[in-house]
This record gives sequence, C-alpha cells and structure tokens, in this order.
Amino acid sequence: MRAMNANILFVSTYGNSIDLAWTCKREGANVRMWIQSKLDRDVGDGFVEKTDDWRAHLDWADTIVFDDVGWGAECEKLRAAGKAVVGGSVYADRLEFDREFGQAEMQAAGLTVLPNWDFEGPDAFERAIAFVKEHPDRYVVKPNGKAQNEKVLSFVGQEDDGRDVAETLAFFKRGWGAKIQGFQVQKFAAGVEVAVGAFFNGKDFVLPALVNFEHKKLFPGDIGPSTGEMGTTSFWTGEIALVRETVLRFRERLAASGFVGYFDLNCIASHRGIVPLEATCRFGYPTINLQIDGVLSKWSELLPALARGQACHLRTKRGFQTAVVVAVPPYPFEDPAAFKKYCEDAAVIFKRPLTEGLHPCDVKLVDGDWRLAGSSGYALVVTGSASTMLDARKEAYGRVKQIVIPNMFYRTDIGERWMRDGDLLQSWGFLS
Repeated sequence: MRAMNANILFVSTYGNSIDLAWTCKREGANVRMWIQSKLDRDVGDGFVEKTDDWRAHLDWADTIVFDDVGWGAECEKLRAAGKAVVGGSVYADRLEFDREFGQAEMQAAGLTVLPNWDFEGPDAFERAIAFVKEHPDRYVVKPNGKAQNEKVLSFVGQEDDGRDVAETLAFFKRGWGAKIQGFQVQKFAAGVEVAVGAFFNGKDFVLPALVNFEHKKLFPGDIGPSTGEMGTTSFWTGEIALVRETVLRFRERLAASGFVGYFDLNCIASHRGIVPLEATCRFGYPTINLQIDGVLSKWSELLPALARGQACHLRTKRGFQTAVVVAVPPYPFEDPAAFKKYCEDAAVIFKRPLTEGLHPCDVKLVDGDWRLAGSSGYALVVTGSASTMLDARKEAYGRVKQIVIPNMFYRTDIGERWMRDGDLLQSWGFLS
C-alpha cells in the first residue's frame, strides 16, 4: 500500500469521479483533476485542485486514474512508459463498445449468451426492422459505441411479436439515424437482473466482489425513460457461485490486456442459469459512490496498489448499501440551455448537516455552499448502509429528506424489490 500523501491525478471525461477524488483528498492524498467536457469543467471546483492540461502533471503524479472507457490506448502507452495507471486497455474498450465482440468474448470465457444480432451501416435500421418482422419475438435494442451513453436509446420490448421493437427502431431512425452507427438486437430473457463487479489489479481480481442491482428507469415502478441510473442496491461477498460464474471467468483475458480498475458484468439470472448482458470496464455511477460508502480501506492507498499490481486486502462493510440519485432537469436528457435557465448555480440546502452518506456529483463548492455545476442535472448521490436492506433504505431516504434543491427529484422505491430478487437468487443457488 502507498503512503497517504500519494500524488493522484484524475483524468475524467465528465467529472464523474469527483466524489472519489474528493475522498482521496480528505484521506490526505494530493489530488489534481482534469475534465475533458467543456460543459462540465466547473464540476468539482472548490472540492479538489483542477488543471487545464493533465499531461503537464504526469511527472508529478504517482498514480493516474482514468474514470471512463475510451482511454485504453492512452492507458497502455502510459503503462509502457512505467506509469502506474488505473484505467482501461484497448481490449477493455472494445469489450464495452463493440457489443458483438463483447458477446463473443463472454461465450469464449464459458458463459452462455443470449441470441443476438448486430446491425451496422447506413441501412442498419431497415435491415433490423425487416429481421424483427420476419422473426417475431420479444427483443431488446441496445446501441453500440459512444451512443451507449444515450441511455434513452436502449429499449426493452414488451410485445411477444416484436411489433413495439419494430416501431421503436423506425422512430430511432428518424430522430437518431445520424448518431447511431450501429446497434444490437438481443433476445429478451426473463429473470432477475443483477450485476457482479470486482476490482482488478492487472493480474487478478481483488475480492470481495460487489453484487449490485441497478434501477435504470426514471420513475418508481420501473416506468419512464431509461437513465444512466436512478439508484443502486448492493452487498459485498466472497467467491459465491454468482461471482465464480461471471467476472472470475474473465481473469485471464483482463490480465493479458493489462486492464486495471473496476470490471462489472450485468446479467439476467433465472432457474435456467445466468446469462451476461453487457460488460462495464470502468467505474460505475452511482456504483462508485455506493462503494465509497461500503469500502473501509483507504482509497488513496487502494488505487495506487491496484495500479502497481500489488496484492491488497479490500476491507468492506457487512450488510447492504443503498444509493439514491438526486437529480434536477434536464436529466436524463441533454439540454444545456434548460439546465442553465432552471438549475445552474442553484444552491444545495441542507436542513441539517450530513456528515455521512452524501456524495457530490455535478456540483461545485462556492464560499462554503454546494451549488449545481456542469450541465447534466445529475446532482448528488445519497447512500445508506445497514445490516438489512430495509434499514439501509431507511437511512438513505432519511438523508435525502434533509436536502432541498429547486426542482429536485428522485425515485422513492430503490431497494424495494430486494425481497423478491434476493429470495429468487437464493432459491436458484446463486448465493451459495
């Protein structure tokens, strides 16, 4: 483990890792952050030191942390130059961006994948619509590449004959045809959606792993457009069946590519087995905020240890953690003008001081006040941790009620489905 005064440089696409950077600073590390997106450059102002040129600080940094996918080639160059890097690899980037390649790699790793079909090129929508009509079934549509960031473009069909999918593809073509270069149509699978993730140090996984349950729809009851995520519940665990049959199967592949960081597989579990849906080769959001709540080890020591391939003991809380996203308009849509008009610089008011479970996202610190920053409206993540999911939920929502932001909204049902999902996973043998 590194000393607490390590120099850590965060290279961020949108400023999503501000909570992690701030945590390292509070632990005693020297922290600097660079944000690529011009619309989000003020995220984290006042929390950590910012820079306009991350490359100018490479000699200063003991550890360099990339918080997003797409930097794989850069990470490999820095590692080849002897730098300690937490971040992706060319292989990991392709695993997340190229769904067809990702599914092939999952199958090669011994996982059972769902039937899927990739459509690329200028006539992709026409060919996909014709395919669905010729092979009526229930499908899921997911964009490839950078368009994956537009979560509202993912669509889960409800009709057994695929009529709604065909109509949605026609709609996407009209509004997004120029932006979506390719997408995947995947056969729908019923069951419990569950994600399994763990940190990888370039050689092996560092356990325990995190079993987590995402809540992607905007409104309670899983209604409305898909978002990046409105909340997550989780627990830490050792090498149970769910972990062995998912992320641990990628040990050799990740090691060969030099990947270092958090690796997660989103899956559908049922009485028939477990099938992977997609890989995430980076920090998750709000998963990283949930992990900050649940990890007892010091992040300013853990990140340098991972970057150097060192064996490290990850200490975590027992029980359950719950994360609730507190957002403002225009989230989950992109509309900088609307954010500027209704939310920019709005103050975050606390009815009483919150010393735990409060995680800054798109905010800045101005004269002691938290104010909204960036352009997305993804304001805060509030967490709770307890021995039971019910108590973790109560703690998180008790903290949410102490926060006032103009036009704020959040889901009120994060964690409610655990009683059903947990019982099913247990009955199917995945938690043993």
